[in-house]
Amino acid sequence: MTTWFTAADCDLEVFRLVCEQKTELSDYPHAIDLAENVLIYPGRLPNTREVQSELVRALMDGPGVVVFQGAFDAAVVDRATGVFEELIALQKAAGVTGGDHFAKPGANDRVWGALDKFALRDPAAFAAYYDNDTLALVCRAWLGAAYQVTSQINVVNPGGMAQVAHRDYHLGFMSRDQALGYPGHVHALSPVLTLQGAVAHVDMPVETGPTLYLPYSQRYPAGYVAYHQPEFTAYFDDHRVQLPLAKGDAAFFNPALFHGAGTNRSADVRRMANLLQVSSAFGRAMETVDRAAMLRVLYPVLRHYTGSAENVIAASAEGYAFPTNLDIHQPVGGLAPKTQADVVREALADRWDDARFDRELTAVG
Repeated sequence: MTTWFTAADCDLEVFRLVCEQKTELSDYPHAIDLAENVLIYPGRLPNTREVQSELVRALMDGPGVVVFQGAFDAAVVDRATGVFEELIALQKAAGVTGGDHFAKPGANDRVWGALDKFALRDPAAFAAYYDNDTLALVCRAWLGAAYQVTSQINVVNPGGMAQVAHRDYHLGFMSRDQALGYPGHVHALSPVLTLQGAVAHVDMPVETGPTLYLPYSQRYPAGYVAYHQPEFTAYFDDHRVQLPLAKGDAAFFNPALFHGAGTNRSADVRRMANLLQVSSAFGRAMETVDRAAMLRVLYPVLRHYTGSAENVIAASAEGYAFPTNLDIHQPVGGLAPKTQADVVREALADRWDDARFDRELTAVG
């Protein structure tokens, strides 16, 4: 394994060999079909170790994406859609324009933190929706027990443009330079900490722009660096696949898979999906720490410090933007909101007084 990736490690010809594999349906006995090199499963499967192992193979070493037909009951989906539409209407009435990671802010309708908003607005509808055996099956297969679900509603309106091809959380939400700051074994670890999913809340023929995928691209080790490079984006644009989905279908994919929402070329379909990001239980520290309190007493020291302030910042400040409330801390000007560590660095560089530092630190939460 490469200890540290560089931009020079991104070889398009190697990437091509990785991605131009063919999926054999016979290798996946529980799948019922193959479309555009992507495995199609029925909406109901037994939750056994055999099935879980097959799904892991499909996501890790296979095409990296699976689709479950009719995974969610249409009536249950419609009930949830009504709640999501209410949440969107409330946001618009309040003048809220949601930011986006890989598309122009405000072009589409986005509800951040939809999991708890849904539960608080209609707990019975929430229970009916998330009482879903397919979701539980694939989450347990990829992440094991005690996984944590989050949800964002994304509505791509007619004319909404495609996203830039990307990988997803964690390293996928970083710039190339930030990703280069993590060793190769962390690049290998990042995909197994998260499962990405999308539940179709309307019928999504191809003209509505359902998600574009590049099967097998999750197997390219330097992909968190490569997806930022134009030649890899061009390859994605030439070779990606796109599957139509029916209301209630659900797609799940390895977060390292190159993908992006497509352009909605329809005249009147507001393409709504519930984007599910499910996390491993292990992505948390052992102890809780009041880092803001630490920084308020450390900042006056750091203003006159002659040693390495950066080492002190690393040991005391929150240097990672997530988890956060994306309604309040939007990813404007980058893929992630500002962190406590960013605030301390900016404060020291610009020589803020203690009062301004306190205000800015409070603002990042």
